[in-house]
Amino acid sequence: MTPTEGDLKVWWIPQVPGTPFEREVPTLAEGRRLLNTLTAYDAFQLEHHIKPDYSNAGGLMVWEDGEWCDAEEEDDEAPP
Repeated sequence: MTPTEGDLKVWWIPQVPGTPFEREVPTLAEGRRLLNTLTAYDAFQLEHHIKPDYSNAGGLMVWEDGEWCDAEEEDDEAPP
């Protein structure tokens, strides 16, 4: 599907420098929730010895002017 202006997606690499996992999200809040869930899941796997270690990275992107850009949040929109 071709993105349109304002579309959002989450990207996540569970083991850097791996291939990113990407999912479109409908809102900034949903993107934050997905990123928090992925973070907690990686920590759970480490704590329960499912993964011996990890080096993850992720973020939220928005489609602007024909390309994916990092989504910037206002301070009052940032997660606690």
